[in-house]
Amino acid sequence: MPPDPDPDAHVAPDLPPLTIPVVFGRALRRRCPVCGGGGIFRRWLHLVERCPTCGFRFERIEGHWLGSLAVNSVASFGILLLVLVVAFAASYPDPSIPVLLGVTVGAAIFLPPFLFPYSKTTWTAADLIARPLTPDDLVDPRYWPPQRPPRRR
Repeated sequence: MPPDPDPDAHVAPDLPPLTIPVVFGRALRRRCPVCGGGGIFRRWLHLVERCPTCGFRFERIEGHWLGSLAVNSVASFGILLLVLVVAFAASYPDPSIPVLLGVTVGAAIFLPPFLFPYSKTTWTAADLIARPLTPDDLVDPRYWPPQRPPRRR
């Protein structure tokens, strides 16, 4: 377990603030949304409990992963619909039902497990944007990012 975080102990001043593009960019590369560290997946479908680099605990509250399940479902169904429309358009005016069915079933079987790690990191990134880091997160103080610059109005 990392040492007690001290928000004033910034040892790594080159870390960018946790902005939406930074956090989601890291998530889409299957990296820790806090520090950008890798090695957060043991296998394709198994996310470790804490980031090996900064100590960030991915499941911050009970039921956290229900959101990633929703992200996975929406993304899978959206891509499945796109695959079906493209397959239908490519075979128009004489669509082959067995081919359309095969493409659709193949996509329905392949997409959810493929998108699973991305949905987990993306949901964790969304949670981090909605609920910023606190000292209770026990993130290594060297990886506490600088505060976001104030918005100009």
